[in-house]
Amino acid sequence: MKFEVTILGSSSATPIYNRNPTSQVLNINERLYLVDCGEGTQQQMLRFDVRASRIDHIFISHLHGDHYLGLVGLLSSLHLNGRKKTLKLFGPPQLKEIIDLQFKYSETTLQYEIEFIETDPNKARTIVSNEDVTIETIPLDHRIPCTGFLFREKKRLRKLLKDKLERIGVPVEYFTALKKGADYTNPEGKVYKNDTLTTDSDAPKAYAYCSDTLYSDQYFDQINNVDLLYHEATFLNNMLDRAKETHHTTALQAGEIALKVNAKKLLIGHFSARYKSLDELLEEAQSVFPETGLAIEGKTFTV
Repeated sequence: MKFEVTILGSSSATPIYNRNPTSQVLNINERLYLVDCGEGTQQQMLRFDVRASRIDHIFISHLHGDHYLGLVGLLSSLHLNGRKKTLKLFGPPQLKEIIDLQFKYSETTLQYEIEFIETDPNKARTIVSNEDVTIETIPLDHRIPCTGFLFREKKRLRKLLKDKLERIGVPVEYFTALKKGADYTNPEGKVYKNDTLTTDSDAPKAYAYCSDTLYSDQYFDQINNVDLLYHEATFLNNMLDRAKETHHTTALQAGEIALKVNAKKLLIGHFSARYKSLDELLEEAQSVFPETGLAIEGKTFTV
């Protein structure tokens, strides 16, 4: 099953040449999920061939502008392009008031429904569960209420050993039961155990999106053993005091977090505009967690 994340923006607070404010799109089994929507996200979608019409779920971590100021424009464009199907929008309770006010004074009545689901910054809870994935909120420690999002694949059905099924002559109508773990009994009464006809599916993968947060172990247990961890790394560690003051994390701390939660890979992002080059941030994180990459616009990462 496809499980990928494409970076649309990775800058913090203000745009900088070649870096847009935060936004990502996940492709999970050909369903698209948008995470945060900073200014210019629509342009990035066009640039990187992401079809906005395929997005049915949008997640906003918190109400600092670099994470949501592109949202109203995107919602308006979907309306102008004739969207009819319902869009699910997840975010802080006050986000609905902001959107309603924008549309009230622009005298805009959307042609489609927005189903707004409030997030709770104080406790983790499952907000989406479908046949492919569960999505949980991650309570974070920022200057204002903020949540991350944890995407977990659901366990897939067992894989059929089709060559063996053909040799035995197992009818197609038994395939679904085999995928679910049933044994097969042929017309002569011979029983074939399921594990001789199928193999276990791949272990479910998990992706954790940790938006703006102070270094805090309050969310470590929830993201333990994730396959890919995105974590903000706004500053170098020589600006640790500034990171604490603004409730952000340094690149060194992001690497330490990845190590502590036993993540397989780390992506760092939300870079301060003061850094024209990101090499130092990458090197600092890699000094404690070598499997670190940069969340660069246009790059797609497999979970």
